[in-house]
Amino acid sequence: MTTVFVHGVPETPAVWRTLVDALDAQDAVQLRLPGFGSPLPDGFTATMQEYADWLHRELASIAAPIDLVSHDWGALLAMRVNAQNPGLVRSWVTDMGNLDDDFEWHDTARTWQTPGDGEAFMDGIVAMTDGERAEVLAGLGVESGVADELSRDFDQVMADSILALYRSAGDVGREWGPGVDAIVAPTLVIEAAQDPFRSPGAAAALVERIGASTTLLADAGHWWMTTDPVDSAAAITAFWAGL
Repeated sequence: MTTVFVHGVPETPAVWRTLVDALDAQDAVQLRLPGFGSPLPDGFTATMQEYADWLHRELASIAAPIDLVSHDWGALLAMRVNAQNPGLVRSWVTDMGNLDDDFEWHDTARTWQTPGDGEAFMDGIVAMTDGERAEVLAGLGVESGVADELSRDFDQVMADSILALYRSAGDVGREWGPGVDAIVAPTLVIEAAQDPFRSPGAAAALVERIGASTTLLADAGHWWMTTDPVDSAAAITAFWAGL
């Protein structure tokens, strides 16, 4: 059994450290998205489909059975891979809800998708010191030690990758949403009650579409795996035990 973790934006595998420790996951594989604290492969233009294809290749290279745990953009990529490759993983843990024609990006995403505005935003983040970026991340809810790690990896390559990824995904609901029904892996949706990006309706829709189950972390925010690792690990372990 292999547990595979896929992070989101603007992150690296450092976001999983405290959860992996709480799970005592000796078999853990923590994938790193290209461009996120690493170089981009030759010819890789950081579109959402390129990232999904990359994730499929990574998962296909790992011996089954796989328990997949994903967050934020990692969860969207996992959704696409699971939809296109039913049976690839034994189970899936996600903190994203349903994708459909009505999916709308949050305000920051729309800034990143806007030429000029997105570049100005990223220029400001790249120009910060590591300590200043860590303070911003901690203020958004990342555990302070993890925020320090993430801030050190934020560079121009990551900034450019984020902009390219979001600009490729302006219509992700219509492009990827129809495939969601093909997902067959048992799925747990983690709902962090204090996450400003949380959509209870989207979680409920995913439950209805693919028979997912849910767990609510009442005091957790967007980076639930860094601040609530014990409760998160308990919920995930219980889900795995019921497979």
